[in-house]
Parts: sequence; structure tokens; C-alpha cells
Amino acid sequence: MNTAITEWATSNDFEKRRPFEPVTLLLHGYGSHEQDLPPILDWLGLSTPWMSPRAPIALAQGGFAWAPITVPGSPDPDDTASATDTLWNWLDVHVPDSPLMAIGFSQGGFMVSQLLRTRPNRIAKAALLAGFVAGTAQPADTELSATKPAVFWSHGTADTVIVLAAVERTSEFLRSHTSVIDKAYSGLGHSIDERVLNDLRDYLASA
Repeated sequence: MNTAITEWATSNDFEKRRPFEPVTLLLHGYGSHEQDLPPILDWLGLSTPWMSPRAPIALAQGGFAWAPITVPGSPDPDDTASATDTLWNWLDVHVPDSPLMAIGFSQGGFMVSQLLRTRPNRIAKAALLAGFVAGTAQPADTELSATKPAVFWSHGTADTVIVLAAVERTSEFLRSHTSVIDKAYSGLGHSIDERVLNDLRDYLASA
């Protein structure tokens, strides 16, 4: 099983970015790829350089994953640690000094939460779109509970992919460790719609 990030997409101006300039990081969901999320950037009105890595695990049915699914909504702790290390190792090579505006969908949202729970000082913004958090303690949880950064979390009331236990766990964690902007969208399934993008745009534009 491949555990290295070998493919990614970037904005045309990525290599021309200034030192310490914020970078938007896009993390796709289970079974998707690095071209999935960049189209939302025009809607969000972001002008920062961006990068979108392809998750390292190729799936038999097509697409890619950050970690295998064993128990839905509860990734194995060892798989979680491996995926988090893989992503940070890649980021340390390509954007070692840039504050990250991290946006992830589904399992990509889970990975955003892992970045936040391991090195919160690197995360300028964190958005979990139909995402969730791990149930096991992470290295920076105590720091988060003290600093309570603003985090955007969107989830649909008709989402049948993220199990209820994961939703409840995520709500409890984010409320106790962050200043969560909790957005539940009536009738929305496991998806992103205009309501999500409008609220996400406001969050990203906030101080």
C-alpha cells in the first residue's frame, strides 16, 4: 500500500508565492482525487496560492484515500497517525513556512482536523466540510482547548455517509476545544451546496 503523496495540483502562481505567504490547502474525500475541490475556489473568491494533494492510497474501485475505512467514522488510530505523518512530511517539503488555510471534504475534513490537532500553529484557517474528528486523543488537544481557534464545520441533516456517532463526537470535540462555527444545513446530504460555500466564504474572509 502506497503511503507517499506523489501527485498534486497547484495554482499557476504557486511557485511565485512570497515567503510566509498563506497557502490554501485543499484535501479531497475518500474515493476522490486532487482535481475535486479546486473548482470551489472561484466561488470563495480566494486569491492566495493553493495546492491540492492526491491522497496516497489508491482504491480498487477508483479514486484515492487518506486512510482505509474499517469502522465508518472511526479510522484506526495507527492508520490515522500514518496518514497525518504522511501529510505533514509532504507539507514540510513543499510549504515549510506558509500558514495554511486548510479546507477538506469528508475524509479530507478529517485530515484537516488532524493537522489542527497536531500542529495548530501552522493552521491559519480550518474548515471541515461534511468532515469529522478522531475519537482518540491527539498531541495538541490540550493546546487547542486553551486557545480555541475558530473552526468552520458544515454538515447536512440528510447526510447518511457520516455516521451519527461521528457527528456527535465531532460536535462535542469542536465545542470543547475550538470556537466552532457549526453549520447544519437542512436537507443537505453528503455534499457541498451554495449555502455551505457562502458561509465558508464569510469564514475565510473573517479576521
